[in-house]
Amino acid sequence: MIDNQLRIHISRGSITSLVSQSLMVVSLGTTATIATQRLSLHSTMTYEVIDNVAAQGVPYYTPAQDPPAGTQTSGSTKLFSPITIRGVTFPNRLFLAPLCQYSAKDGHATDWHLTHLGGIIQRGPGLAMVEATGVQKHGRITPQCVGLWQDSQIEPLKRIVTFAHSQNQKIGIQLSHAGRKASCVAPWLSVNAVAAKEVGGWPDAIFGPSAIAQEDGVNPVPTAFTKETIEELKSDWVAAAKRAITAGFDVIEIHAAHGYLLHQFLSPVSNQRTDAYGGSFENRIRLLLEIIDLVRAAIPETTPVLVRVSATDWFEYDEDLSKEFPESWTVDQTCMLSRLLPKHGVDLVDVSSGGVHPKSAIAIKPGPAYQVNLAKEVKRAVGEEILVSAVGGIKTGALAEETLQSGIDVVRAGRWFQQNPGLVRAFANELGVEVKMAQQIDWAFKGRGKGEKKSSL
Repeated sequence: MIDNQLRIHISRGSITSLVSQSLMVVSLGTTATIATQRLSLHSTMTYEVIDNVAAQGVPYYTPAQDPPAGTQTSGSTKLFSPITIRGVTFPNRLFLAPLCQYSAKDGHATDWHLTHLGGIIQRGPGLAMVEATGVQKHGRITPQCVGLWQDSQIEPLKRIVTFAHSQNQKIGIQLSHAGRKASCVAPWLSVNAVAAKEVGGWPDAIFGPSAIAQEDGVNPVPTAFTKETIEELKSDWVAAAKRAITAGFDVIEIHAAHGYLLHQFLSPVSNQRTDAYGGSFENRIRLLLEIIDLVRAAIPETTPVLVRVSATDWFEYDEDLSKEFPESWTVDQTCMLSRLLPKHGVDLVDVSSGGVHPKSAIAIKPGPAYQVNLAKEVKRAVGEEILVSAVGGIKTGALAEETLQSGIDVVRAGRWFQQNPGLVRAFANELGVEVKMAQQIDWAFKGRGKGEKKSSL
């Protein structure tokens, strides 16, 4: 019981103590409005300091997330079990695949990228991955794609990395060059139309392994890389990787899939060179391995390196197309390549497919988990020498868990995260397990603090 009105405003940092039934406040450089009156207490009041603790190492306030969102708190699944790569621990095995957003300005990431990735990161993917990022200006898919060919592009990406780390999450970036598929328009505008100079395109400055267009009559015939421009490419790839480390990324991925430049060098469909970078299997994989070696040497030993590959051009599965394209990139060649990757410091190979020619789409048979069998073939070939991830049509928790139980190490989802940023919780609910979300989200579903009611004054 309080005899008279007691009015106290205490800022954080004040020290309170009860002395002779009077409340004394000592303010440590903070404001305090005090009206001290004698107290009559029927019982001793106890209190504890309850603080919404701040995340550390962040230039702004946000609540700490410990454990991070995406951590399994009850139940037992492989999907939500952690995985550690080069000492970096990821809370679960459901990774966000890179998703091009076609929303950058002169290669600089924008607030769209922050909010697109941020909403997913809050909800706990094992790893978030920034979209295909051009290592050269003319290596972007569209004029609105992200790049890391100059220092000014570091800061906008660093802002995204800082947010991810503020949430105790891991984030990577996919480094890429579009090759002969560069200077296109955003996919909602056209299937494969070329971006003209009037809209920022560079149709006269497209490069590829050979002077062969992606599609005759649609895409420009690219200029074949010379030995000199190959050396420039390798230097620029390393420079982009160093910028990514400066931005704070936890993981680097090298894009060698979907018909972009490094896939173009791998496939005889697009690579008809007669020098050291064309012809034999060993020659066609040479550029990829050289870039991997250079990137691996340029970044910290503790940074995981991932490589995304197209396991097949799909022509091997279609009788008519196999006659039209008797030489193409096949699953057997992917297995051979994947067995070599651990010796070059690669930690995980992500198995996708297709993209090197428009007719690849004819042979693809899309459906639930339609690329998982390709990943299984690669995993059988490499065993425990390297981690393998599967991607494509893995749109339910049951499919994801089944894929992992078959021996695959990680599953990735792209469009399904785009459609539902809360995919982690959705898969967990489906599998009957509990996973943590960010504090600001979790409490609304799990209720207010369950501790004993005590005053924090």
